[in-house]
Amino acid sequence: MNKVGLIIRREYLTRVSNKRFILTTFLIPVVFILFIAGSVYFASSSKEQLNIAVINDPGYLKSNLKNDTGNVVFSFSEKTDTSNYKSKNYDAALYVAEVNGTLISDLHSEKQVGFEATRYIERQLNKAVENNLLLERGINKSTLDSIADASEENVSLTNMVDEGNGKSKEANTGIAYAIGFGSGFLIYMTMFIFGAMVMRGVAEEKTNRIAEVIVSSCKPFELMMGKIVGIAGVGLTQLLLWITLMTILTSSLSAFIPAETYQQFQAMQQGQQAMGTAVSNPMAMKILQAKTEILESVNWLLIIGCFLFYFLGGYLFYASLFAAVGSVIDEDPQEAQALMLPITMPIIFSFVILGSVLSNPGSSIAIWTSILPFTSPIIMMGRIPFGVPSTVPYWQLAASMLSLIGGFLLTTWFAGKIYRTGILMYGKKVTWKEMIKWSFRKN
Repeated sequence: MNKVGLIIRREYLTRVSNKRFILTTFLIPVVFILFIAGSVYFASSSKEQLNIAVINDPGYLKSNLKNDTGNVVFSFSEKTDTSNYKSKNYDAALYVAEVNGTLISDLHSEKQVGFEATRYIERQLNKAVENNLLLERGINKSTLDSIADASEENVSLTNMVDEGNGKSKEANTGIAYAIGFGSGFLIYMTMFIFGAMVMRGVAEEKTNRIAEVIVSSCKPFELMMGKIVGIAGVGLTQLLLWITLMTILTSSLSAFIPAETYQQFQAMQQGQQAMGTAVSNPMAMKILQAKTEILESVNWLLIIGCFLFYFLGGYLFYASLFAAVGSVIDEDPQEAQALMLPITMPIIFSFVILGSVLSNPGSSIAIWTSILPFTSPIIMMGRIPFGVPSTVPYWQLAASMLSLIGGFLLTTWFAGKIYRTGILMYGKKVTWKEMIKWSFRKN
């Protein structure tokens, strides 16, 4: 056991002290937060300011085109046309004409107008035509709007999930979907990355004949377990550092949000401003709302605890198989790909069906794939954010965890038998059929 500890320490310290590990651990959260902060900043500071001259108004545009955002301003001038709008300090000229009841419009500009501004102009024209049609049919637009607003205010739908003992909790499907997909995707990526790291490390030691020296002083199984657990420690360290850094950086994200938007958000929270009121920065407002909803509605202790368990369980389940493959390959990458296929197929299959599981986390396929150890690390982490025990009963969670632990013990035994033979075998291409024979060979 002391030898296994030495191997674990060697694998862990070698990789943790590597410059690549340090850079990826600290840069990825920073880049992620900077990406979000940059999106908010540029969304608020780089919006187009367009002054548009409307030409050939059919009679109802002037009263219907609203300048409610400040980014697009419509102006009406009889002396302006598509040839002189630039000399009159307009950014663009909107020429409109009615042909057989259809409003045809051309936007003339010196440079291409952005997508957001173009869509805004289209929406304003559609509203103008709609208002004109309602007026022609004798329908009062203000009365219609007041009815629509009243109906929206009088209808409120909240999904309350029963928790037992007469208690219920408000559910947020959107947040659960996002957390489930993010957790499943992260486990999917880490199983590939760290599993391949185990396989590559074993293959390199075998190719360089280092394994022969190490095996002379310890058992092959001890060497395999030392590498697996050591690299698991590296992955766990990286994940914990990511969680810590993301928490710190996310809490400071409000520093990048404009003060005006933050004040509007606080006013909405206190009920001093209606939620539908126009805001200066919609993207920043959505981020603040999402941050508040996520912090209040998610059981982070359960999510993080289960994520660490399924990350370690899934890694240990597959890492032993990756180590077994690494022990039988030499230097042929095609041989490695062929032997990896049976291992990677269940992981890929789990990610492929994750979308349908998130859409219906209580379906039969979701339940059984979250219990089977080949697919449970990804699928169960996709289901847990939807609620325990409401969506995931305690018996399903317990069965999933126990089957994953049992699966890890089984794959470790299976891989250990292969590793013991394969690590000292050179110059021969091995198939899975031969590897299975090795696993059932008596000592």
